[in-house]
Amino acid sequence: MNSGGDRLLVDVASPDAPLKDYDSDLNSSVLNEQISSSEREDELGRLRSSTLPNGTKDRLLSLLTVNLNGMESKTTPMKNIQTRLLEELNARRPKSLAGPSPNYRFGPKAHLLQPEQQHTTTFHDPGDTRLKWNATPQTVLVIKKIRDEDVKEPFVQLIRCLLKKNMRVLVEKSALSEQNLLACETFVSMKDQLSTFIEGCDSLNGLIDFIICLGGDGTLLYASSLFQTSVPPVMAFHLGSLGFLTPFGFEDIEEKIESVVSGHSYLTLRSRLQCVLDNTETRASPAPADSPVDGCGRDGSTFVILNDVVIDRGPSPYLVHIDLFVDGQMVTSVQGDGLIISTPTGSTAYAVAAGASIMHPAVPAIMITPICPHSLSFRPIVIPAGCELRVTVSDNARDPAWVSFDGRNRQQLSRGDSVRITSSVYPLPSICAADQMQDWFNGLAGCLHWNVRKPQKPLQQ
Repeated sequence: MNSGGDRLLVDVASPDAPLKDYDSDLNSSVLNEQISSSEREDELGRLRSSTLPNGTKDRLLSLLTVNLNGMESKTTPMKNIQTRLLEELNARRPKSLAGPSPNYRFGPKAHLLQPEQQHTTTFHDPGDTRLKWNATPQTVLVIKKIRDEDVKEPFVQLIRCLLKKNMRVLVEKSALSEQNLLACETFVSMKDQLSTFIEGCDSLNGLIDFIICLGGDGTLLYASSLFQTSVPPVMAFHLGSLGFLTPFGFEDIEEKIESVVSGHSYLTLRSRLQCVLDNTETRASPAPADSPVDGCGRDGSTFVILNDVVIDRGPSPYLVHIDLFVDGQMVTSVQGDGLIISTPTGSTAYAVAAGASIMHPAVPAIMITPICPHSLSFRPIVIPAGCELRVTVSDNARDPAWVSFDGRNRQQLSRGDSVRITSSVYPLPSICAADQMQDWFNGLAGCLHWNVRKPQKPLQQ
C-alpha cells in the first residue's frame, strides 16, 4: 500500500504471530530431538527454500538456528523439523480477527471448487495490521476543527512540536486567517514556516506522508475527502464533541508522535465506498477520459466516501420511491424517507440512528439501512463487501430524490437517475492508540455509552 510518496508499507503479520506464545513448547519439542550436524543443515536448507510466509519462515529459522547450534552432534534419526514445528503451530487456533481458516473438504466425497488464480482474493488478519515506514516521514498535513477556541492551544502546541522535528507542515489556508490564532503571538511567530493548501484547487496526492487531525469525527471525514485515491496514515486526536473515530488523547503528544514516526503502531484499515453518479446531466454530456478533476481527484460524478451515501426525499412531502439493485439484480423497491448505504465505519453514524447494528471496521461488508420505511418488515441488512449496488429513482416516483456523500455534495436525483456503489480499493489507514479491538470498545463505552446502566441490586439474604 502506497501513500503516494512511497513512504508507507502495511506490515501484516502472517500466522507467525502466535509463535511467540509457543516458544517454550517449541523449544522443548526441538531440544528433545537428536540430530546430526548434516541433518541439521538439511532441515535448515529445506526451511529456507519453503513457500512459507516470510514472517513465519524467519521466525522458524531463528528458532531452529538458536536451538540446533547449541546441540552436540547425535546420530539418532529424527522427523522433519519443519513438519514437527508446523504441526505444533497448526494444533492451536491462531488468534486472528479474520477467524480460523476453514476446512474445504465436506465429507468423504465433496470439496470446494478452486477458482482460477485471478479470481481469488487473499485476506490478511485485520487484527495484526501494523504501520511500517519505507523512510522517515517528512511532510505532515494538519487538519483542525475550524473556529473552535478549544483547539487553538493544542494546534499551536502541535505545530511547535512538528517544526521542532524539522518536518514540513501543511495546513488549510483558511486556518491561518482565524482571528483567535492571529491573536496568539506564538502562532504568529511560526506562521511563515507553514505551507498551505486550498481544497479543490491544490493537489495533495504524493505530497503528504501522514495526517494529524485535531477535532472530532468530522475532521477525519474531511481528511478522507481530500484523498480520493491512496490515503496517508491518519493520526486523529479527540478534541471534538463525540470523537468515536479519534482515539488519541492530547496528553503526552510528543511521545505519541515519536512512537508513530518510529513505526510502533497498529492500523485500522477503514474501508471506503466509491460512488458513481449517473444522472440526466452526466448522460447528456458524458465527461471525456481526460476531463478535469479538482485537486482532490473528484470529477463531479465520482466520490469516495468513508461513512455513507444517503438517498432521501429531501424537502418533498411524498415518500421516496427508489429501486435497489445488487450485482445487477433488482432486490427491492424502497418506499419511505430514504436509504443509507454505509461502510462498517459508518455504522455508528446515521445508520445506527436508523436502527442498524454497530459493526467493527475490520468486517468486510456493506450495510443497507432504510430510513423510516413504509413497511414493517424492511429491516437493515449486511451484504458482502464485493457486491456492486445501484440505487435508481423509480419512473413511478412522485418527486425527485436527493443524494449526499458523507453529508456533502448534496444534489438532486430525477426519475431514472442512479448511483452506483462499490467498495473502494483505497481504505483509510487510521492509526490506533492501542489496537483495533481496544480502541473500538473504548469508543463504544466512552463515546456511545454502550450498555451503560445502573447495576441490578443483589437479592437480600
